[in-house]
Amino acid sequence: MPGHLKKFEQLVIFSLIGLLSIVVFLSTIELAWILLRNVLSPPVFLLDIAELLDLFGFFLLILIGLELIESTRAYLQGGIVHTEIVLAVAIIAVARKVIILETQDLQGIKLIGIGFIILGLAAAYFLVKRARCEK
Repeated sequence: MPGHLKKFEQLVIFSLIGLLSIVVFLSTIELAWILLRNVLSPPVFLLDIAELLDLFGFFLLILIGLELIESTRAYLQGGIVHTEIVLAVAIIAVARKVIILETQDLQGIKLIGIGFIILGLAAAYFLVKRARCEK
């Protein structure tokens, strides 16, 4: 029975990698289309701040997709979840949220909370990298 479960797990992981690849590819095409449309609309070659923030958010979303593919691939190869990759995905996700965040709409306590999340992720990433270098 464990052999069948392992094959099923590999089938699911390959399916996830394939589906994520399709999503990242289509998202990249969508990003290119949005960029082209925004650049060619009057005033030509000028983007306002809202358009730039949307583009950066979309770009980071694609980067998160790529990191998820990498994380899934690493799990497929080694059978373990790599903490460093998961933390990198989390840091990118929080960075995306911070970039597209409208700070004037938030209370101070929420901004402090986001700051602590960033500090916690950065500290965890630092400690994981440091532990890996000491081995």
